[in-house]
Amino acid sequence: MKLLWQLFLAFARVGVMTFGGGYAMIPILEREIVDRHGWATEEELMDYYAVGQCTPGVIAVNTATFIGYKTAGTLGGIVATLGVVFPSVVIITVIAGILTSFAEVPAVKSAFAGIRVCVCVLIFNAVLKLWKKAVVDKATLVLFLGVFLLSAFFSVSPVVFVVFCAAAGILLTRWGVRGK
Repeated sequence: MKLLWQLFLAFARVGVMTFGGGYAMIPILEREIVDRHGWATEEELMDYYAVGQCTPGVIAVNTATFIGYKTAGTLGGIVATLGVVFPSVVIITVIAGILTSFAEVPAVKSAFAGIRVCVCVLIFNAVLKLWKKAVVDKATLVLFLGVFLLSAFFSVSPVVFVVFCAAAGILLTRWGVRGK
C-alpha cells in the first residue's frame, strides 16, 4: 500500500508540474522516477517515453502507466495513471469555471502569451536532452536527419517513421554499425 501511495504522489507531482505537454515533463520525470525513487534508469525512462509517444494516448499517461506497471503490477499502473491525471482534472475544472469570465482580460491574455514562450523553452530543453541520449553516433545521426527531412517535406504517418527506425536500429546493430 505504501508503494502505491508513493506512486500516486510521485506522478501527481509530475502531473501538477508538467506545463507544455509530454516533452516538458522529461526533467520532472527524471527527478521523480530515476533520481528520487529509482523506479527506472534514465535509459529505461527514455524507452518508456519513446514507447509512450508511439502508442495512442497522452504521453504522460502512457509513461506513468508503464512505470507504474513495472513497479507494482497492474494496480501500480492504474494508480500511477490516476496520479498523473488527477492534478490536471482539478486544475482544468477550476480554470474552466474561471477562464470564461476572464479570457478577454488583457492581463490574462498577456499571461498566456508569456506561458507559451516558457513552454517553448521547456520543450526545446527536452529536445536537447533527448538528442544527447538518442543521437550517439553517425548511424543515429543519419537516421535523425533522414526522418527530420522526410517529416519536414512529406506527410507521412509517425508510425511509419517509428517502425522504420526500429527496423533500422536492429539491422544496424546486427551488421555491427552500431554498438550492442
